[in-house]
Amino acid sequence: MRKPRDYDSELKALDEKARMLKERRLRQLGELVVATGADSLRVEQLAGVLLAAVEANDAATKEGWRKRGAVFFQGSRKARGRAGRDARSASANHGDAQSTQRQDRA
Repeated sequence: MRKPRDYDSELKALDEKARMLKERRLRQLGELVVATGADSLRVEQLAGVLLAAVEANDAATKEGWRKRGAVFFQGSRKARGRAGRDARSASANHGDAQSTQRQDRA
């Protein structure tokens, strides 16, 4: 005989998951505003820009925005990658300097 399903707990779990996804999306949108520098705009200006973007019907304009956004995200990844490489090379150079100092003392 099959075990009966607990629909209440399943619905509760789904509601919790939906709430968590919504919170994550809102947090990511806020991070995007900060990352683009749009947090320096007044709230009214930012709202106006976003409303104009939503109301825009020109496909060419939207495609231009999409390309510019893609470049922004690629640049962000490249910058993070460079920072990681720079940190690794700096630590490697630091290690080389320490080994050179040890050799000089010997």
